[in-house]
Amino acid sequence: MKKFLLILSFFTGIYVCAQEELKKDSIVTDTVRYWSVLGKNSLMINQASFSNWVGGGANNVGWLAGIDYNITYEKDKDLWENIIVLGYGQNDTKGLGVRKTQDVINVSTNYGRKFSKSWYFSLGAGLQSQFSAGYEDGNNPEAKKISNFMAPGYLNIGMGITYRPNDDLTVTLRPTNGRWTFVSDRELQIAGNYGLKSDGDASLLQFGFLGTAVYKLKVMEGVNLTNTASVFSNYLDHPERLVLAYGAVLNLKVNKYISSNITVDLLYDHNQIAKTQLKQTLGIGFAYTLDNGVKRSDRKDSQWWIKK
Repeated sequence: MKKFLLILSFFTGIYVCAQEELKKDSIVTDTVRYWSVLGKNSLMINQASFSNWVGGGANNVGWLAGIDYNITYEKDKDLWENIIVLGYGQNDTKGLGVRKTQDVINVSTNYGRKFSKSWYFSLGAGLQSQFSAGYEDGNNPEAKKISNFMAPGYLNIGMGITYRPNDDLTVTLRPTNGRWTFVSDRELQIAGNYGLKSDGDASLLQFGFLGTAVYKLKVMEGVNLTNTASVFSNYLDHPERLVLAYGAVLNLKVNKYISSNITVDLLYDHNQIAKTQLKQTLGIGFAYTLDNGVKRSDRKDSQWWIKK
């Protein structure tokens, strides 16, 4: 939890700096914003209690906190997009104790230089991990530990091209991409864990192709769906063993401060487990969305795909 608060404070600092740059730009012109910040801060609570309930059930209370920020810089042919997704949640069930329900660190940055309409030469990096330990039996601390902070952690660095016709669709293809897998927990540094070659190894380097896509869809007023997908193929070892990931977030907005989120995540990574992994969450609670206004790509005079 301390790691979560530390990283949250760090990125809050980044946001403040972006806001200062935004103010400087607004002095020059109030019609184009080079820096744009779109962020969502959420706190979801769930609770259930039973007394003499014939149908049975266990008293429980849970919480889920998270931030989801997109900080973008657009000027002339330059496009720099930064995505920060942090989330952590727990559930306390009578008779079972406290269990983790959500744990995610996903930070990425991508810089592009436009060479054609909607097409950019791009260079980027991304980091994925979690805040705390995970266990084989439903995050039971008495069970076998299977993961921890930066165990595994994944760092991707590569270059390629990005297709971005508007803010709702971004596709990046990197034919040259380095993927480092880190296992910082000594208990998990065992040959075979997350693809490690020998006992005591703390990292694994792979080189291959990475493709990512983000597609946002407004289903109806107050209902938005965000889809993310990625595929990685390691040129150096079993390129046919693709690492596949898909995530969907359905946001149902009640009002400015209350919303409901439904998330679905699918993952297949042979180095983790030769099975498809599935995670689903549902939360209702407080959410505050920050949007600093119109940015360049939102202006109709830059939206060439709209017939005027």
